[in-house]
Amino acid sequence: ILMVDEKGKNMKCLTFFLMLPETVKNRSKKSSKKGNSSSSSSSNSKLPPVCYEIITLKTKKKKKMAADIFPRKKPANTNTTAVQQYHQQNLNNNNTIPAPNWQGLYPTIRERNAVMFNNDLMADVHFVVGPPGGTQRLPGHKYVLAVGSSVFHAMFYGELAEDKDEIRIPDVEPAAFLAMLKYIYCDEIDLAADTVLATLYAAKKYIVPHLARACVNFLETSLSAKNACVLLSQSCLFEEPDLTQRCWEVIDAQAELALKSEGFCDIDFQTLESILRRETLNAKEIVVFEAALNWAEVECQRQELTATIENKRKVLGKALYLIRIPTMALDDFANGAAQSGILTLNETNDIFLWYTAAKKPELQFVSKPRKGLVPQRCHRFQSCAYRSNQWRYRGRCDSIQFAVDKRVFIAGFGLYGSSCGSAEYSAKIELKRQGVILGQNLSKYFSDGSSNTFPVWFEYPVQIEPDTFYTASVILDGNELSYFGQEGMTEVQCGKVTVQFQCSSDSTNGTGVQGGQIPELIFYA
Repeated sequence: ILMVDEKGKNMKCLTFFLMLPETVKNRSKKSSKKGNSSSSSSSNSKLPPVCYEIITLKTKKKKKMAADIFPRKKPANTNTTAVQQYHQQNLNNNNTIPAPNWQGLYPTIRERNAVMFNNDLMADVHFVVGPPGGTQRLPGHKYVLAVGSSVFHAMFYGELAEDKDEIRIPDVEPAAFLAMLKYIYCDEIDLAADTVLATLYAAKKYIVPHLARACVNFLETSLSAKNACVLLSQSCLFEEPDLTQRCWEVIDAQAELALKSEGFCDIDFQTLESILRRETLNAKEIVVFEAALNWAEVECQRQELTATIENKRKVLGKALYLIRIPTMALDDFANGAAQSGILTLNETNDIFLWYTAAKKPELQFVSKPRKGLVPQRCHRFQSCAYRSNQWRYRGRCDSIQFAVDKRVFIAGFGLYGSSCGSAEYSAKIELKRQGVILGQNLSKYFSDGSSNTFPVWFEYPVQIEPDTFYTASVILDGNELSYFGQEGMTEVQCGKVTVQFQCSSDSTNGTGVQGGQIPELIFYA
């Protein structure tokens, strides 16, 4: 039997030769009727003729990869395939006896190796992972682990290797250890927001650099004002300077959001000091003061102290003097810091004298205002003009789409004002991505009749990711005609940032790439 596939190509397997008596007999009769030469050769042959029968074998159309072996959890059904059974076995870490020739289910060594992930089959070591009371026992295979990590190689095959059947790892979370094992066994990176930091710790501990880099990339792409302070603390711990720099960019630009986030209270004291020292922190000092008090309250709980004024001041220590209280607005100080109780009576009096007296007392607090960030302006028009019937506003929307090549933070828009003398406008500004509103604000601005642009700000800067189009919109309400832009550019280089513009379908008042309103994007980079 010659075994071939559906396309007629030979399969790499044994070929069986079947000698069928009836067929041999019939063929012998037929061959005797032929010429003498052929008859003579048949009769002289000691071996009977061989009949070849071709059988077509159906081959698997789709190659199974490791991702198919470990799909996301699905409801079990009665028609579970062998591959799904192995998947469930690996998840549950049971000792199900595998079917005969399970190796034949997977064509590559990578896929067969993946079957061993979290599998007791042939396991020669076990790990008890997690803190006391939350441990999980996980199987391992020394050879596979040693190939994937130099730490495991030294642990199992190094000069000081210990022959232990069970290894305890109390400082790594089970989910993070499993994520690392999955990468080592399956060459598959499976990260989640709630375990990525723990996975990064495991990857650093066992020197799995590619997994560590993937964790850092994941953190950078998911970085926001809500988690920037926590990630700053962790990036310093893990010695990841690129991630540290990205965290500072977010904290500087969106300082008030970062300081008001829950994650700010989870940082360590060293990170708190570095934030309070930050010269480019773009926040009001009263917000910095309130954030420090919130951190102190949580720190008292961590140290099992009653959250009294005295204990808050105690845990803050010298960091209190990094808050630039003398740079607050007088109202903020009088209604906030002065009545908080955290300052001594002498400190409160001295700061009041600092505000009012000609001869200012010496203070332990830093009295120099923070520099903050200087906003950049991207101007997209080469000229502006006005006509007797343009640019008029009757509640219609002016809109433009834009994209950047680097992460920036949009702080507001520059808008044109009246072309008929001074006038006041009401402006509703919005920033959207794929129809989702990321930021909006309703405010008023006064124009002096010049062709200058006038800034309108969002409450907080909005983070803009690269290579994605966003929609900037404004609805103006004003009786006077205004200037409008002309000779618009589709691409503008602003410092190290390249901005591209395109028309928006939301625009119902005539604004587009070539002309109209929203002449400027105001941003931090």
